[in-house]
Amino acid sequence: MVGRSYIAALALICLCLFYHLEITAATEFTVGDSAGWSFNVQNWPNGKSFKAGDVLVFKYEQGAHNVVVVDAEGYISCKPKAGSKTYTSGNDNITLAAGTSYFICSFPGHCEAAVKIKVTAS
Repeated sequence: MVGRSYIAALALICLCLFYHLEITAATEFTVGDSAGWSFNVQNWPNGKSFKAGDVLVFKYEQGAHNVVVVDAEGYISCKPKAGSKTYTSGNDNITLAAGTSYFICSFPGHCEAAVKIKVTAS
C-alpha cells in the first residue's frame, strides 16, 4: 500500500513539473513578422505580450541594418552610448529579460525612420 502511494505521489509531482514547464516555455518572435527588421517597424510590438525568456529574432539583410541594444535615452535620441552591444549577423537572436528593452538600428537615418522597437517583458 505504501509503495502505491509513493508511486502516485511521484507521478503527480512529475505531472506538475511537466505542466509548469509547458506554461513557462519561451516564445520566439520574428521582429517585424514577414517584413523583418526594417523601416517603420516601431509599432510592431503593439498588441503583443512578452515575457522574460522570450526570444526576439531580428532578420535583415546583413550589411543593410544592425541591431543595437540601447537604454531609453538612446531609443529616444537614436544615439547609442559608446560600448553598446551591437548585432550584425542579419539573423540575431536576443533573449528578453524582465522589464523594458530598447533596440535601434544605428545606420544613419534608420532609427529616425522607425527602425527601432521598445519591448516590455513581464
